[in-house]
Amino acid sequence: VQLQASGGGLVQAGGSLRLSCVASGRIFSSHVLGWFRQAAGKEREFVAAVRWGAGRSYYADSVKGRFTISRDTGKNTLYLQMNSLKPEDTAVYYCSVDLGGWGTEPSEYEYWGQGTQVTVSS
Repeated sequence: VQLQASGGGLVQAGGSLRLSCVASGRIFSSHVLGWFRQAAGKEREFVAAVRWGAGRSYYADSVKGRFTISRDTGKNTLYLQMNSLKPEDTAVYYCSVDLGGWGTEPSEYEYWGQGTQVTVSS
């Protein structure tokens, strides 16, 4: 599986962005696709994930109510709609695939995209 993320950019606090991640290769209904982020000097952290088949999703507390993860199975594309952005959301955002479970740790994800930079100015 190869992943290509896009959609990052510079936005003012309170603004919105939508990230996309196109997956090449077979994605099965049991797979979980997730978004992580890594701010400068910090460890990579979980943002949100969705079960590819059923669409069930879950979020980190820090983004709950502001971010929405979704997928278009026909286009093999994962999305992250980010609203009410805050300066602390500034990071490189990565999409990823967990072949086997409901992971929230980076080590549980087997495939990674290249990352897209999101910068939120105050």
